[in-house]
Amino acid sequence: MGVIQGAKDRARAEVAGAIKDQARKQLAAEGAARLSLRAVARELGMVSSALYRYFPSRDDLLTALIVDAYNALGVTAEDAVASAGTADPLRAWSEVCRAVRRWALDHPHEYALIYGSPVPGYAAPQDTVAPASRVALVLLAVAQAAHEADVLAEPDVPDANRRPVLAENVRRLLQQPGYTVPERIAPRLAAVWAQLFGLISFEVFGQYNEVIDDREALFEETVLVLAHQVGLRPAETTA
Repeated sequence: MGVIQGAKDRARAEVAGAIKDQARKQLAAEGAARLSLRAVARELGMVSSALYRYFPSRDDLLTALIVDAYNALGVTAEDAVASAGTADPLRAWSEVCRAVRRWALDHPHEYALIYGSPVPGYAAPQDTVAPASRVALVLLAVAQAAHEADVLAEPDVPDANRRPVLAENVRRLLQQPGYTVPERIAPRLAAVWAQLFGLISFEVFGQYNEVIDDREALFEETVLVLAHQVGLRPAETTA
């Protein structure tokens, strides 16, 4: 029975994968707002009722695609920091940012699904939260490595300027086992996370067209600026 069940599970996974692959083609051709289960079924030679056994609704299929995209991007960031190591946190930071940018440029339609305009009528469920956090947690891990190596410079921000609500948000961000990054750093990390994806989105969605030609040079310089905002410094220049 175990062998039979295993074969059934593999067959189901293969069909679900084919459905998602076809849905991604539809996303590229027509955008997420026009994703249609009936159209996907038709292209695969399936009856709609058969497809509904895998994804009961358009939103279920969208959620699966969104989770896959976030996870693919998260794996890319995690692989980048694993390859670079954290002995030099500033280098690790740069490698992670470069890897995220490359993935976005190589997968523009999947990137648009997770960082583009919201899909009308779709509300992302809780299932998407953990996958969406993977890149942020990699950036946090780099900052943690810098803190442990005593090369993380805390920002000079008076306590009087801090906001209680922001402090609570920050505490949630830092509720990860083993992390001891100073609380003052966390707002910078949250802001830089948003700035990184804003920078990438401008490139993916054509906002630099006819304005910035050397986008790679701009990206490289800005990544260092973002690292500086967080407090990452080469060891010899850390205050």
